[in-house]
Amino acid sequence: MAETNNNVAVEVLEKEDLAVSLAKYVADLSNKFTSERGAFTVCLSGGSLINYLRKLLEPPYVDTLEWSKWHVFWVDERVVPKTHEDSNYKLALDGLLSKVPIPPGNVYAINDALSAEGAANDYETCLRHLVKNSIIASSPANGFPKFDLMLLGMGPDGHIASLFPGHPLVEEKQRWVTFIKDSPKPPPERITFTLPVINTSAYAALVVTGKGKADAVHSVLGKSQNFAKLPVGLVSPEGELKWFLDKGAASKLAA
Repeated sequence: MAETNNNVAVEVLEKEDLAVSLAKYVADLSNKFTSERGAFTVCLSGGSLINYLRKLLEPPYVDTLEWSKWHVFWVDERVVPKTHEDSNYKLALDGLLSKVPIPPGNVYAINDALSAEGAANDYETCLRHLVKNSIIASSPANGFPKFDLMLLGMGPDGHIASLFPGHPLVEEKQRWVTFIKDSPKPPPERITFTLPVINTSAYAALVVTGKGKADAVHSVLGKSQNFAKLPVGLVSPEGELKWFLDKGAASKLAA
């Protein structure tokens, strides 16, 4: 099942087919931006996303993508040591980054020696430097960094990144990167991209799986009255938004 409307595309797939489709999607955008810009800026999330990127580690992609031109960032990160089981960096390193030849200098982890506020400020400073040097594109409309691809997950409550329903951070309009010390989902201290940065991206993909997320998916894609209250319902990139759903996550959508 696939549907496209107003720069929003939806695919509903079996889990294995989802991984195949997601790999092709990411590879196509990698080829597009490395050809056009000489760089591909991609932002990762935690959760099950990395597992669904596993097909990038197989032919033809593992041997043909210009990995040296990838620049990897995190949409959000838990403020824990990089060796901690809760670290999104560790998750990505173990499942993807250690298996492909992306230069270590092109992988931008947070400084885990700092406080949550310090780590957020430091990460924003890093992004501003990369925008200034044209590694990350910049939006002419608002000056925010324009990442090539945001790869997002979603929680059962409709949260994206570390932007949770009803939390004041959802309303942040100025900062590029901010921090949270009271995350309703542990660990409590995290840094996160703000919604304007997520929405300035050229492309964004939401990879959502499992029946536990079906209500939130239905709220947004079924256009219920609650969808705008969920952070995921506010995702609207400058370019295309694509949902990759398995049948469980899509189970409450009309056929």
